[in-house]
Amino acid sequence: MISCTEPAFLSVGAEITITPEPAQLAEGDNVTLLVRGLSGEELAYTWYAGPTLSLSYLVASYIVSTGDETPGPAHTGREAVRPDGSLDIQGLLPRHSGTYILQTLNRQLQTEVGYGHVQVHEILAQPTVTANNTELVERRDTLSLLCSSPSPAEVRWFFNGDALPVALRLGLSPDGRTLTRHGVRREEAGAYQCEVRNPVSVSRSDPLNLTVYFGPERVAILQDSTTRTGCTIKVDFNTSLTLWCVSRSCPEPEYVWAFNGRALENGREHLNISGMAAAQEGTYTCIVKNPKTLLSGSASVVVKLSAAVVSMMIVPVPTKPIEGQDVTLTVQGYPRDLLVYAWYRGLASEPNRLLSQLPSGNWIAGPAHTGREVGFANCSLLVQKLNLTDAGRYTLKTVTLQGKTDTLELELQVSRECALGPGLLRSAGSRAHHLLPLPWGS
Repeated sequence: MISCTEPAFLSVGAEITITPEPAQLAEGDNVTLLVRGLSGEELAYTWYAGPTLSLSYLVASYIVSTGDETPGPAHTGREAVRPDGSLDIQGLLPRHSGTYILQTLNRQLQTEVGYGHVQVHEILAQPTVTANNTELVERRDTLSLLCSSPSPAEVRWFFNGDALPVALRLGLSPDGRTLTRHGVRREEAGAYQCEVRNPVSVSRSDPLNLTVYFGPERVAILQDSTTRTGCTIKVDFNTSLTLWCVSRSCPEPEYVWAFNGRALENGREHLNISGMAAAQEGTYTCIVKNPKTLLSGSASVVVKLSAAVVSMMIVPVPTKPIEGQDVTLTVQGYPRDLLVYAWYRGLASEPNRLLSQLPSGNWIAGPAHTGREVGFANCSLLVQKLNLTDAGRYTLKTVTLQGKTDTLELELQVSRECALGPGLLRSAGSRAHHLLPLPWGS
């Protein structure tokens, strides 16, 4: 485009003015340099495209009486002088920008001079934005953006489609083409564009996306969306628990879980604890590390069994064993972190010990072992081929890895049932028996 200003003209009569029409001109436009203030007695017009009345700047001379026009050295083939002295220029080029002088000759052979100015503006090409780095670490790296355009023009910057915030504008160079930010912040991550403009053209660059890495910050452990960092979580026996590790970080951090200071084979943001038992009580720590900032953080919780979790039971199977059967004294809720256990026939004293299971998993017979008792890893006791003397008290004693000792007792009943003859049934418990008459016999 061409921008024209009111000419500061010099002439004998100080009346000639030259005004471009239209005033704002782009490359390829047509313009007329309108002349005003002529006396009407002009014999000839001479146009110059330059700062002085030099032959090298001569565009054309025009004889009013004949209408003859003679081109000069500065004629480009696009200029034509009108009968009123105005100058037409077709298909403007950037080189048409500059000062234009009109010199007139009147009948008294006097000359007058007028000045005008033409500015041809380019149709601006799309600018480009380049950066020293598009991936930066918060508060550590410096951001430097450059807006490149082949033409001189006013430069404006945009951030995420909006005008650049004031804080960012403080980092602009005097010509507006360079944007610098020391110790870049996370809020400055996003899409940057620059725009070049002149009076006739506007062009905006493609967005350049900037990433700012930060964190990890505010590392926390959650349970069911509730922050548990630094707390103690009580969990029921044999239930499941999922812990989530969260933080503020870009990019997503790497995760390491530790239990009582020992790293676990888990690289995910969550940790599942299933079948909660005493062996799983302790401190769980989530360690997060940002691979870009090389910073790390951690959070911990303590996980414990609920107070009512240790409730072992001994259940005989079958529940009402008969003489001659096998019975299993099944232990429900036995400690998962079991170290050793022992069964006793009666009170828990060494002479009454039936058998013990060692940490190796093998069991050994005790002084009261009859050869019919077998122990299992789940603390259960098998007594084979019951007799009536097997009825009575059985005691189980367990010791966990943490040294916790529990004692549990069961009173076993053994029944005997057999037919003695027509119309009679003998029924006996472990201590006494009775003869009962049948309702249809005597």
